Amino acid sequence: MEYADRINRIPPYLFAEIDKTITSKRKSGVDVISLGIGDPDIPTPKEIVESLSLASQKTVNHRYPSYEGMIGFRDACAVWMKNRFNVELNPESEVLTLIGSKEGIAHMPLAFVNPSDVVLYSNPGYPVYEVGTILADGIPVPIPLESENDFKPDLSAIDIKTARKARIMHLNYPNNPTAATVEKEFFSEVVSFAKEHDIIVCHDAAYSEVSFDGYKAPSFLEVDGALDVGIEFHSLSKTFNMTGWRIGFAAGNPEVIAGLGKVKQNVDSGVFQGIQEAAITALNLPATIIEKNNRIIQARRNLMVDGLSRLGWKVPKPKATFYLWIPVPDGSPSIDFAKKVLDETGVVVTPGVGFGKYGEGYIRIALTQSEQRLKEALDRLEKLE
Repeated sequence: MEYADRINRIPPYLFAEIDKTITSKRKSGVDVISLGIGDPDIPTPKEIVESLSLASQKTVNHRYPSYEGMIGFRDACAVWMKNRFNVELNPESEVLTLIGSKEGIAHMPLAFVNPSDVVLYSNPGYPVYEVGTILADGIPVPIPLESENDFKPDLSAIDIKTARKARIMHLNYPNNPTAATVEKEFFSEVVSFAKEHDIIVCHDAAYSEVSFDGYKAPSFLEVDGALDVGIEFHSLSKTFNMTGWRIGFAAGNPEVIAGLGKVKQNVDSGVFQGIQEAAITALNLPATIIEKNNRIIQARRNLMVDGLSRLGWKVPKPKATFYLWIPVPDGSPSIDFAKKVLDETGVVVTPGVGFGKYGEGYIRIALTQSEQRLKEALDRLEKLE
């Protein structure tokens, strides 16, 4: 059996490879501490779980849901966007339910990209931006995120011919993996660039609610003109510790939402309504739930930044996300260093090159372990030769 060319163009999925490595190490008796994957260890709030329990017993929820998602859930998304960002949305035409934001991001190029069309994507970045483009037979073109520019893309450096061929631009702030943040002024520049070159902006805001030190992430849709050029992806995964539930939403330009919706009508049958009802509960929870989570993550951030700094590592202290983006301490290739750390200490860190070529020279650490396990990881890393 031969794979299609598009499958052969897809690089190995980094996190699947990490999972295999962890499984292999554990089978051999290693007590692995995984700081590799951004999967929150804090449980989903009990109010959400209880809501699902009740909703799952309703026979009406045992049938196919609507393709666009329950209007009740989309209403809740619109209200949440209004309360959080002061963004007005029509829930019927400007909000679409997703099986997690990853699914929506991956399907976007199928709606708008033809062979030879370009998709611009931030690099290092979430691998799905590139992979979704490949699956649609588009041409993925990385936009470098470099420390010299605070891990923001230099839009003026994008080749004009490439920009004219581009149909979509993927951005993500607060950023995975770099943990970089932006202010609204940056999004204003993005809107101007998108209008000049007729590009659809897809802003991945999965980490908008994971922030510290008084920082509050803006929405791309807050900026004048944003609704003319793009959409924003939101996920309940990180905000409410619901990674396994697989629910999120896209919001923004109604024509873009409709195009994405046409793809979804033909490739999936929607999100289980019980989960959508639980998600409505989540979106209506008091902000104190999120603030409590963030205090836990902030304490972990401080613990790891201080501990790694004592080891001589250069560790910036991020204002958002639960990631640390760290220059490789010994200057070796990131894959080699990550392998050395795992082999010598049983601690998993993610090589930066797994997020794209501009991630080389860095590793990412996820703060998704308890403080006790993080302290143990620091003790082990102290013995690294």
